[in-house]
Amino acid sequence: MNKYVLAVDIGASSGRLMLGSIHEGKLVLDELHRFSNSIVKKGQYYCWDLHNLFVEIKQGIKKCQDLQVRPESIGIDTWAVDFVLLDENGNLLTEAVSYRDDRTDGVMEEVFQKIIKERIYLETGIQFQKFNTIYQLCALKKSNPESLDKADKFLMVPDYFHYLLTGKAVNEYTNATSTQLVNAFTKKWDKQLLDAVSIKPEMFQDIKMPGTILGDVKEELAEEFGFNLKVVLPATHDTASAVISVPEHDETIYISSGTWSLIGVENKFPICVTKALDYNFTNEGGIDYRFRFLKNIMGLWMIQEVRRNYDNEYSFADFVELAKAAKNFQSIVNVNDDRFLNPDNMIIAIQNYCAETNQEIPVTPGEVAKCVYDSLVECYVAAIDEIEEIFEKKFTKINIIGGGCQNELLNQLIADATKKQVFAGPVEATAVGNIVSQLIALGEIKDVHEARKLIKHSFDVKGYEAAQPI
Repeated sequence: MNKYVLAVDIGASSGRLMLGSIHEGKLVLDELHRFSNSIVKKGQYYCWDLHNLFVEIKQGIKKCQDLQVRPESIGIDTWAVDFVLLDENGNLLTEAVSYRDDRTDGVMEEVFQKIIKERIYLETGIQFQKFNTIYQLCALKKSNPESLDKADKFLMVPDYFHYLLTGKAVNEYTNATSTQLVNAFTKKWDKQLLDAVSIKPEMFQDIKMPGTILGDVKEELAEEFGFNLKVVLPATHDTASAVISVPEHDETIYISSGTWSLIGVENKFPICVTKALDYNFTNEGGIDYRFRFLKNIMGLWMIQEVRRNYDNEYSFADFVELAKAAKNFQSIVNVNDDRFLNPDNMIIAIQNYCAETNQEIPVTPGEVAKCVYDSLVECYVAAIDEIEEIFEKKFTKINIIGGGCQNELLNQLIADATKKQVFAGPVEATAVGNIVSQLIALGEIKDVHEARKLIKHSFDVKGYEAAQPI
């Protein structure tokens, strides 16, 4: 009898529950429930509505009854860096403030006055971004030190949902590494770094690996759902789950394409060298203590916001066609400029950048979309050049995974610009990685190597070659 597992995959704009199982030698996915997600203003901060998200998670679980399916387990992945603090009674002391909030402006530079930048990187291997958890905690210490004094538990967003399901508080490894507070070599919380920024280490939980079985859901939840199920830690950082879906090739660079673009390679050890620091690459944790050596790039968030600014008049497919029609438009923006992190209006932010850099200003929706796509590709090419310089080798393949791999125009632009083979898929990479992590824990799949062979056999991948010059 097939074992079913539930993957909860929540991104910056939406979440879904996917039911996964192995049927006739292939991994089969069914979407049970989808819901929207966005940041909301609570007081002076932009926050995630965790209460509503948990309601949606429970609603999705209950849909298993309609299908007469009893999943064996459930695991939750989300974005990284954001967190909540709980008191000794398990009550929330803080909202889950979004990384897009501006509370961390200038905080990173203040931290460098207490501990030098190079030391932070050499110990953690994590790239410097102003919204990393370390800087969020330091911002909180300035604005609300009482919450840190009272804090008994530090939980990242997926850790908190797992806590609500089981009552057990742990910090999962792949997401914990994104805090810039975990030592890349000991794989533990870096107490010297915590001391340097005056953050108490006692509130941090034991770090557990993907595949850890936390236990059954609470009795009252089992009654509410109509069945019991285990909670199994996947790689709770959505990119860490997604990268599990990348085929094993020494010469492959991956791009996890969604709200963010994460571009890099999988490695078995951290690369904390000066050149990696200079190029601002990160060494985030992966399954089996593998490392995701990558760079964070703004990603399709920009086109998501452009669509919203046009009152959702155009679909993402429309923007692709409009960009094709604007093929002669050539202005480029730096997608990693902080102005694009959470602007009031993305279109105006793009137009202002072009004006300030004496470029043609995009006016039509097609010109705006073309500008975004070309700018992303330029940033990808630069990151790939840096990876090849650090590794002192040429990579021949690029594997694009995640929802963004459905953008055929962007895939072709990447192939043309890099002159490399581009493979697109699987689309549901994050949910797939979440599911196979659970199936490994349950003994249905032997290990990651076997999981990747199963994934390759189960999902279509489309190839792209650089266009030949006319």
